Parts: sequence; structure tokens; C-alpha cells
Amino acid sequence: MIMLGSAREDEFGSNFKPPNDTGGIETRSVYIVVPDADAAYARAMAAGAELIRPLQGTGYGSREFAVRDPEGHTWTAGTYDPWAETEQA
Repeated sequence: MIMLGSAREDEFGSNFKPPNDTGGIETRSVYIVVPDADAAYARAMAAGAELIRPLQGTGYGSREFAVRDPEGHTWTAGTYDPWAETEQA
């Protein structure tokens, strides 16, 4: 499980700044493995995400895209699963 939260003004939150408060600088990268990239893309666009990289196929067999959320964080989602080959072996 991975828990996510938004920036907030409290003791814990004072240790973090969203990219919108740092001139767009990010200090992490997130790739979410999804079974259906087209459906995930449609949901992200319907929710108002800012498109960073369009939905596309890759040379390594994934279908993926990247978006920016309202706080400025970039998210990549796609079908590439590094464990899939290991699990099937």
C-alpha cells in the first residue's frame, strides 16, 4: 500500500513543499502500473489533469502517459510492469 496526501500547514507538512511552491522543481518520480492505460488516461483528463506526455506506446511494450496534478506533481501511468515477467516465469 502507498498512502498519498496533499500539502498542508501542520508540523509534519512543514517538512514538504509542493512543486508549485518551488518553481516547479520535483524531488521524486512516480510511475503507476495500470492494467488499462487508455482508461486511466481518460479518467485523468476528465479530472482536469495537465497533460505532460501524451498517451503513447513505447519501445519496451508499455502504453503510458504523464500528467501534472493541481499541486504541480508529475505522475506517469502505464502498463509496464517490471515484475510481470518474473511472476510468469
